[in-house]
Order: sequence, then C-alpha cells, then structure tokens
Amino acid sequence: MRKLPQCEFDVYALSLPWGHGFGSTPPVGALLSDDGLALGIITHDDATGEFGYIAMCRREDAVWAIVEKTHELPTRSSAEEKLAPFLENSLPVVPVPSGDIVRPALFDFGDRKPNDVFRLLVEPSHQPALWAIKELYLAFPKPDRNWASDFQTTNFHTRLWEAQLLASLREQGLLVTQPHESPDFRVQNRLGQEVWIEAVTANPSTPYNHLFAKPSAPPDSRPEVFFGRGALRFAKTIGNKRAKKYEQLQHVSGKPFALAIADFQEPRSMLWSRESLIGYLYGTGVEVTEQGGKTVGRFTYADTLLGPTGFPAGLFANDEAAELSAVIFTNACTVPKLYRVPISGMGAPKGFRYTRMGNFFDRTPGALKGIPFCMDITSEEYRLLWQHGYEPWCAEIEVFHNPFAKHPMPFALMPEVTHWFEGEDGIKCQSVKQTSILWSQTLITKDTDPPITLDDILKR
Repeated sequence: MRKLPQCEFDVYALSLPWGHGFGSTPPVGALLSDDGLALGIITHDDATGEFGYIAMCRREDAVWAIVEKTHELPTRSSAEEKLAPFLENSLPVVPVPSGDIVRPALFDFGDRKPNDVFRLLVEPSHQPALWAIKELYLAFPKPDRNWASDFQTTNFHTRLWEAQLLASLREQGLLVTQPHESPDFRVQNRLGQEVWIEAVTANPSTPYNHLFAKPSAPPDSRPEVFFGRGALRFAKTIGNKRAKKYEQLQHVSGKPFALAIADFQEPRSMLWSRESLIGYLYGTGVEVTEQGGKTVGRFTYADTLLGPTGFPAGLFANDEAAELSAVIFTNACTVPKLYRVPISGMGAPKGFRYTRMGNFFDRTPGALKGIPFCMDITSEEYRLLWQHGYEPWCAEIEVFHNPFAKHPMPFALMPEVTHWFEGEDGIKCQSVKQTSILWSQTLITKDTDPPITLDDILKR
C-alpha cells in the first residue's frame, strides 16, 4: 500500500456523498492498496480526540463503495491496524447492489465512433485528464443510462459540465444526490439548506469541431459584448430550460432552483462571454469613457438586446423569473481544466510543460481590466494561488443571484465560489477566494522548449 498525496486523495474523495465535507472528523491520512482496488481513510475527531477509519473498495463496475466506517478508536495506530485487512491485494470486488445499474465502462464503445475531443484524452499529454474524468464519472450518485455514450460521441461537453459541476459541489463539502431524473442534482449543506440544480450548456446554432475550429471574432464594442449575440444565446438557452417548469415538480416546489450554464456557443467565446451573461441577466453593462483626463467606467443599461429580435434584457431586473433563484456559470469547462487540477497537485507527465495564461480579476476599486498572468501550472508560484496547493475544481464558478427570487439561494450552498448579487448601489461581487480568474488559455509544450513568459504573451 502507499500513502496518497493530498490532490490524489481529494479526487477519490469526490465519490463520497459529502465529498470533502467530513464535519468534525476530518481525514489525517489516506492509503491506497497496491492493486488500486481499496482505499483507506484515517479520521480524527477534533472534539473527542478519537480516531476512526473509512474503508472503501471498488465495485464490480469500479465505482467506490464504503464497506466499513468507525470513529471510536483511541489511537491512530489502532485505526491503521484495523484498516490494514481492507487494504490487502486481491480482495474480492464489491458486487453491485440489487436495483443499481451497472456503470458502463467509459471506454466501452460498442459500435460507436468516439468524437475528436474524446480521442484527445488518450494522448500522453492528456493522461491526467483521462484519469480525472474516469474518477468523476464513477463519482456520480446515479448518472443517466446514456452518460458514457453521450460523453464518447455527440454530447461530450454537456456531460463534461455535469462532471465538473459535481466535482465543484462536493469539493465544497456539500451533499450531492440524484434522487430524481430531473433536475440533475439535489444539493444540501449541514445547515439544512438545499437547492436543486439543472446543468445545461450554451451551444452554437451551427455545430463546430471544438478541436480544429478557428476562433470566432469577438464582439467589436462594449454594447455588443454585453447585449449582443452572446447575450441572445444565453437568453435562448435559459428560456428553453425555464419552459420545462422544473419549479412545478413536487420535489422542487417551494425550494431554491438554479440553472448551471457552461459556455460553448462559439469557438473561444469563453474569453468574453461572461459579460454577455451579466448583460442579459441584469440588463447592465459598462462603457469606458474619459473624465477629467482619466479613463473611467460607467454603467450602461438596456431594456432589450441588440439585433432585430428585440429580445428583452434584464431577466433578473424584475419578478418575471421569480422561480429561478440563480444562474451558476463557468467559462472554464474544458479539457485543460481536467488536467490542470491533477497536474497542479501531482506534477506533469514526463516530457511536457503546461502553461496557463489569462487575466486575474483586479479587485482594485474602479479597475476596468484584469491583471495579465502567465504561469507554469506545476510551479510553486501557481500552487500558492490556491488554498490546498493545487487548482480547485470550483475556481472559475460564479453564481448570479436573482434579487426577485421567490426562494433565494443561500450563499452557504456554494461557499467557495464568486457570488454576484444586488447591493444598495448596484450589482456587487463577493468571493472568499483571493484568486479569481476572468479567462484563461492553457498551452502544452515540450519540456525541452523555452518556457513561455508573460513578456512573450504581451508582445503578441
């Protein structure tokens, strides 16, 4: 058996119902059997001083199952002694419980042809991403029967977003279950609060190849950024989901309900689309002007989106969408996200260098631009950006709250993300994380090539 580094353990722990939420009995060590089929977690009760353990084994379909759990042992050594038999090699796998669906293997294609992005995962440079998505797939409480086949073929990004969302929620110590076919997730915290979440992707009107498509031209003006084609795409995506009336389902009625959106509307639209979502939801934009010899920003407002449709702007500007508590958003649901998390915590595959570049959110009052950065994701500089020493799954997640919501979504249901909400003098932003990234790109190069620097990026 071997001791697990923090990042590797944290990925496996996403299979626990509460994810990283251990309450008053946090883990103080974790061990993996040599054959990789058994996992042991040593816990310590902060109040009583007692130790315990959680023994997990792979099921026949590779899903992690808890086989024994206790918290009443006097010493760490006694916990390790009682845990040891569960970590022996060649122990029988756990049968799939009666009534549960046997999880199809992620690489069981049958007669299906995998898409280009899926095939990318088998490349040596993407092995960490392949490992991560396999574990996230196995962590789902009750995935759709066609989850694996969708991921392999035509619905790759929708399933990728569901996986990243699950990881982001359980990473925050939340209880995530799938007791009904829809919405996708029921999320609860230890305060007894809950929210139902439906995941959706903003897709293009015309499909494109996500690996080889040329970047689309970004909007050429600030009004177009906030109220143009990007905002209209978000409006249609949200409108289609609102039409399904999830709030009227018996298990959702009277409780907060949120839509979780990942952007795939255009090639590289992730670099500018978050402002489009803000424009649609709040009917608010920002323009840059000169005032007293200084460049300043001022709010702009719109009742309709640009273009001939005259589609209303400001979904959250009145009580029209009171059933929708919030919109959860990311512009970083990507394959690079899959490999950045494990690589930032455990190191890069031999022969490759992984460089992330983009803009940090500038929290300086009145700031109009982000702060450029360029970092090797295995560097100490990059790891120090994050509390646990590696990139978190929820780093780019933002929650846009509806001030007119009939059932508001408590901030405590996603405590480690960025929240947007209505304050006394306009829309406010709040985050417990010191690091927020507005947008980024990740480049893979040979480790024998010269490192990419910020100066290289700024000179482009």
